[in-house]
Amino acid sequence: MSKVSTGAAVLRRAVVRNGRRLWTGTALAGVYQLCAALVPILIGVIVDRAVATGEPTALLGWTATLALVYLVLVVTYRFGARHLQRAIAEEGHQLRVELAAKILHPRVLRTGRHTGDLLAVTTTDAEYTSYLLDHIPRVTSALVAVTVSAVALLLISTPLGLTVLIAIPVVLAVLTRTAPLIARRVKEQQDRAGRASALATDLVTGLRPLRGLGAQDAGVQRYRRVSRHSLAATLRASRTQNAYLGVSAMLSSLLAGGIALLAGWFALTGRITVGQFITVIGSAQFLVEPFGVLAVVPGWTAAARAAADRVAAVLRADVVLPPGTAAPDGCELRLTDVTYGPLTGLHLHVRAGEFVGVVARRPADAEALARLLAVPDGHSGDVLLGGERLETVDRDRARHLLHSEPHRTDLFTGTLATNIAPHDDDGRLDEALRAAAADEVAHLHPEGLGMPVTERGANLSGGQRQRVALARALLAGPPLLVLHDPTTAVDAVTEQAVADGIRSLRHGSDGGYGTVVITSSPTLLAATDRVVFVADGVVAAEGAHAELVTHDDSYRRAVLR
Repeated sequence: MSKVSTGAAVLRRAVVRNGRRLWTGTALAGVYQLCAALVPILIGVIVDRAVATGEPTALLGWTATLALVYLVLVVTYRFGARHLQRAIAEEGHQLRVELAAKILHPRVLRTGRHTGDLLAVTTTDAEYTSYLLDHIPRVTSALVAVTVSAVALLLISTPLGLTVLIAIPVVLAVLTRTAPLIARRVKEQQDRAGRASALATDLVTGLRPLRGLGAQDAGVQRYRRVSRHSLAATLRASRTQNAYLGVSAMLSSLLAGGIALLAGWFALTGRITVGQFITVIGSAQFLVEPFGVLAVVPGWTAAARAAADRVAAVLRADVVLPPGTAAPDGCELRLTDVTYGPLTGLHLHVRAGEFVGVVARRPADAEALARLLAVPDGHSGDVLLGGERLETVDRDRARHLLHSEPHRTDLFTGTLATNIAPHDDDGRLDEALRAAAADEVAHLHPEGLGMPVTERGANLSGGQRQRVALARALLAGPPLLVLHDPTTAVDAVTEQAVADGIRSLRHGSDGGYGTVVITSSPTLLAATDRVVFVADGVVAAEGAHAELVTHDDSYRRAVLR
């Protein structure tokens, strides 16, 4: 079993790998609370041994002691907080890096979570998990404060000390019983929030098509329902946590107030001195904070555990593809009797350097083929690259040889240049821009390739996003490039320029590159060497585009609809 197979394992690992800073910070926090607990005790001593007796020397000595305690208190707080905040920040960072690496694993993460939910796990849940490193020193220092104060109260009055030592465990035992409920509701809240984030991401990404279909109102209604469920879960979790905090604060205040009243009675009856009374009152007021910390421990633990469970669920998830070891000989692609989703017994052969168009009568067939070439999993039959099963090829090698560009691609916050060529392009950037007609996008902005790109390319039109993504894929220059509907959002003139550009860049005088374009665009298909027509999951016809348009009615209807 993986060492991070459960939320508890994630929390334990957080403690272990931040041990030096955590325990140093915890020790300093304990010293800080020890000094804070000593303050009312020293004030009581000063009253009894210096003020009441009128001895200046004793007053000076005890005041100096109190000042020294305050100095230690300030220093330990400063350096303890520095150690602990560093540990929390580093753990949160490490978790985010681990989660991102897992989500972006080259062998593809097997998870049913949507993008928005994974984002919530990587940010909010990772943060909540790292807060355990704040809870531990708080609890430890609270226990130190309560212990010191309880001992002082025992020395002053046994009934007062026993009241503290008995009442605190009882209060904590009562409050701890609510921890499972808090954990369940916090987990439900995070799950619902993740679903709402995932749906919002999908709707924003597909906003233009929704408007084109007139379906934006239906999308809004769907999001409203999901958002209401998320809101309801958040309110339930908040009500539970706030009720818990209210009860814990009430019990803590009642306990501290009870101690103060009992001490006042003892002072009136002469059982304790004036200085001792001051110590008891000061300690009772001081104890409100550590009592409150100990009272909310179950709630803190429950929230951290719920977040850690979600983190662990992602970290322990399997990857789809096996570790690849095969080394393909060339980039010839061959699919033999492949069944995958709607594809049933598909045969497809793409020779090295060939430009092949694939037309699917059913959109689901096109989607399945593009998805299979990107992640070869869950199929029967053989998908061979250079004579080797694609799923057995080393993933780094496979990505270098074959790149499958999906229809819906992502752009990132930055500039056009950083989205197309994040690294040195060896002077090929201009060629890729022209081939994808993306140079026009740059020319429309005063900053050219320095044009800002917002999150997911929201400030670009659909056609501009497609051209930028295509330029990025062409610049990568894989020996075999698979494109799925790369020009659905561009006009006819631009589409012709793209078809000519792909043909010139990848199949010109240099040759050597293979390209598969899955599309129903006559303009792109006319630029290919040959076209494969897929109907009902199998190859129904094959040949040049002009021949198929002339002689195959089904093909003609598929590309001219």
